[in-house]
Amino acid sequence: MCGRFTLITKPHRLRERFGLDAAADDLAPRYNIAPSQPVLVIPNRTQRRLRPARWGLIPHWARDAASAHRMINARAETLASRAAFRAALERRRCLIPADGFYEWQRAARGRRAPFYVRRRDAEPFAFAGLWDVWRPAVGEPIASCTIITTESNELLSAIHDRMPVILAPEAYATWLAPTPQHPDALRPLLVPCPAEWLEAYRVSTLVNSPANDDAACIAPLAPSPEATSA
Repeated sequence: MCGRFTLITKPHRLRERFGLDAAADDLAPRYNIAPSQPVLVIPNRTQRRLRPARWGLIPHWARDAASAHRMINARAETLASRAAFRAALERRRCLIPADGFYEWQRAARGRRAPFYVRRRDAEPFAFAGLWDVWRPAVGEPIASCTIITTESNELLSAIHDRMPVILAPEAYATWLAPTPQHPDALRPLLVPCPAEWLEAYRVSTLVNSPANDDAACIAPLAPSPEATSA
């Protein structure tokens, strides 16, 4: 799964990396983006622009927003068969820019050890996502999104059995096509990225709390004295 990620890349670099049609506003670095918080997405519209959305999909037909906390992720294998995601896969796809994400490995005594995962070249990348807009009876419309996940590649499998779909840059145009796409044409894109793209290292449990949102979250965890002397 994917439950936390970062976006600290400068706006001008995002514009270059994703071919945005307009410069992004000045963006505050975010080191610990959590579900239900606002994120930036590039929806499949005619122009490529960064737009805000809440992390946790609320389908446009939902009675209320209660489903959002259950839909931060969507499994690639069942997108076409689930009502919550089927129409969005065909018509409402998006890129979700990031430059790293966190995953937790099960450790001794039921504890979980956090790892930070990023590209080896430190470049920003994009998760494959879906978006929708829900219009409540009272109040403003809510744009929301979900991150698509798949089975882990060789690097991540030692940490967790799932990982977010990280799209290759050459897949962006297909994923962002503004016209409806058949699921069969998209399925080949929704696979684990090559393990050699990524690196992963232990970080502190600071990331466990969404209240912590600074560079300390991605700092490599110093080896314990026991490990150093072993």
